[in-house]
Amino acid sequence: MFVMDLMGTVAFAFSGAMLAIKKRMDVFGVNILALTTAVGGGVIRDLIIGQIPPVTFRNPVYALAAVLTANVVFWTLYLVRKKRKRPRLPAVYYEKLLFWMDTLGLAAFTVEGTMAGAGYGWFLMIFVGALTGVGGGVLRDMMAGETPSIFVKRVYACASLAGAAATSFLWEWIGREPAMVTGFVLILIIRLLAAHFCWDLPRIL
Repeated sequence: MFVMDLMGTVAFAFSGAMLAIKKRMDVFGVNILALTTAVGGGVIRDLIIGQIPPVTFRNPVYALAAVLTANVVFWTLYLVRKKRKRPRLPAVYYEKLLFWMDTLGLAAFTVEGTMAGAGYGWFLMIFVGALTGVGGGVLRDMMAGETPSIFVKRVYACASLAGAAATSFLWEWIGREPAMVTGFVLILIIRLLAAHFCWDLPRIL
């Protein structure tokens, strides 16, 4: 679980930092948005299942990893642009990078959050799994003035729900780690297929 936690933390902190930079936030704003993205979903999850204080405040390694990631991203881009006077990252590369970081963070946090609810029944496991997966991204988008991805991106939340469901139903049959890996891979596959085939949920306009 530590590996999934750390992977999700770094991936979501990276995506939060990138969005903050795109929104022209200063270094403090970049750190806050990255930290919120990385730990926000987990904090909400812990409050729901009664882990008080949340793990983030009892084990600061995740918050530190998020802040470290944010500063590496910010200062690397800052120094490169200042020294070489390069233009901003082209939109197509920015979108691809954000997609991959979002997808990895979503998959890692969904399956980790699902197992955090183990023992409370399948419904709560799926709920807290999906909430952990999408919660940080929702907070990130709202703080950055964006429409949350779960409402507009291709099967974003649905991929999380599918991975959480697979993890929750399989863990008693094949074991904790195999179930988490299965859910993780399933989310990756759904997100990649959705991006490749431009799958979208129905909308009126």
